[in-house]
Formats: sequence, C-alpha cells, structure tokens
Amino acid sequence: MPKIREGFKGQRTIIIPSFIIEKIKQNPLGKMLYITDIGFYPTASYHYRERTADEATENVLIYCVRGKGWYSLDKKRYHVTQNQFFILPEHEAHAYGSLEDDPWSIYWLHFKGDMAAFFRKGFDVPTHVSSPNNQPLETQLHLFEEIYNTLDNGFGNNNIMYATTSLFHFLGLMKYVGEYIENKNERRHVDATDLAIAFMQENINRKLSLGEIAEEVNLSVSYFSNLFLKKTGFSPLQYLNMLRIRKACHYLDFTNMKINQISPLVGIDDTFYFSRLFTKIMGISPSEYRAHKKG
Repeated sequence: MPKIREGFKGQRTIIIPSFIIEKIKQNPLGKMLYITDIGFYPTASYHYRERTADEATENVLIYCVRGKGWYSLDKKRYHVTQNQFFILPEHEAHAYGSLEDDPWSIYWLHFKGDMAAFFRKGFDVPTHVSSPNNQPLETQLHLFEEIYNTLDNGFGNNNIMYATTSLFHFLGLMKYVGEYIENKNERRHVDATDLAIAFMQENINRKLSLGEIAEEVNLSVSYFSNLFLKKTGFSPLQYLNMLRIRKACHYLDFTNMKINQISPLVGIDDTFYFSRLFTKIMGISPSEYRAHKKG
C-alpha cells in the first residue's frame, strides 16, 4: 500500500516561516500559544505520516470530519472516526494515517507555546466533538477557516496576532465543547435550579420541605439535591436558610419590628432557633446586626 505524506487533491497548507515564528515568540501573548503549520486534507487516500521523538517538534491537532483513520502513540494504536479529534504531544514519537477503504478528511494544525500543554492535556485519545445530530460543529470549523484565511492573506503583525488570539478561542472550544453540549442538553434541569430559588423566595414566609421544593420543579429529591448543589455550591435547604436570613436583614434594616415579629415572616416560628441561625450565617446576632452601622 502506498504511503503519502501530502499532495491530496484540494488540499490546503500554510507553513509559517521560521523568522515569523521568532517574531511571534517575542510577543507576550504569542509566546503563550502560536501556530507553526495549518491545513486541510480532503479525502486523504493513503495518507501516512511518521515522526520520531526528535522530529515531533510541535503539538499536532487533527480533527477528522469525514472518513476514518488511525494513529499510534506510546506503543498504542487508536482508531479515529468522523467528528473525532486528537492531539499528539510534542517530543513524542508517533504515526498516523487514513484507512484505505474510507480515507479521512482532516483539519489539522501544529502549535506550540507556554500554554500548549494546558490545551493538549487529556486529548491524546480520540475525543468526540460533534453536535447532537452528529454533524461537525460549525463554530469550530468557521473559526478554523478564519484562522487559515487570515494567515493566507499574509504574515503582517495584525494578521498574526488575530490568528493567535483566534487560536486561543479555537482550542478553548475544542477543549470544552463536550461540557458545553452537555450543559446545553441539560438546560431544562439547570433551569430547575432557578425555578426552585424563585419558589423559595415566593414562599419565604412559610415552612418548606426538601420534598416540596423538588416536587415543584418535577424532579426526584436526590437528583434535585445533587443538581442544586452542583450549580450553587449549597444544598437546597442551606440556600433556603440564607434567603430567609437575607430577608430578615431587610426587616432589621428598614423596619422597627422586634425579633419575634420578624422570624415568622421568614418562615421560622421558633425565635430562639431564628436567632441561632441568624448568628451562624451572619456571624453576629440579630440585635447586633441592627445596631451595626452600615454603608
């Protein structure tokens, strides 16, 4: 089987001259992250590339948008399919290529810089980066094309710095796209937290159980509790108590009501418990809070 490094019909490639790279590295932003090579290989039949550790002088990102391929790294071989990407770390021997019966089409770029290790971490294995309908992500591809076209227009300072800042954005999208899609698909449940907080505020003057709050947002108690904690950092009842005390602070600031008049208004009938809870959350007693000068 033939092995072809490049020369595919319709391919696009840009290699940044070494003297431009040196100029980029003098810039505080550029030295953190910069491109050395970038391109696109469509239907890359018999594509094959191999580098020794000494030859692997950059980090190599490959995003497969069609077809299939493979790569080997650290004595392991990985299979790559449509809408997967991987990053080969610099100074590590590797090889990669397309499958003969379904050759891949790949967007690829080589990058270096002080922050390169941060962006490549965890992506030495194939990582899925598709949208819910299993199509390539338009935002990433548009940004890749933007970087390529900018460099294709020349290596002036403005072009280089625009491509560099866009590279941060592109790698950030690739790194966090899975989390973004997961959050987007679970937006209904994320909104449940906001609905629960609104329900607490509307019913701040009465006793509320955890089960009652979870039922209001149509979630099980355990799932709701975990979701709420993940978003706010507090359990639902801890958050409710903070809302109660915040409301109590308002009454202490703007009314002359006594403590035993305020506590029922925030859903706590036991005045002594209210005072203990207030002190625990605010660090001072209700009477000390009222006497404390504010502003």
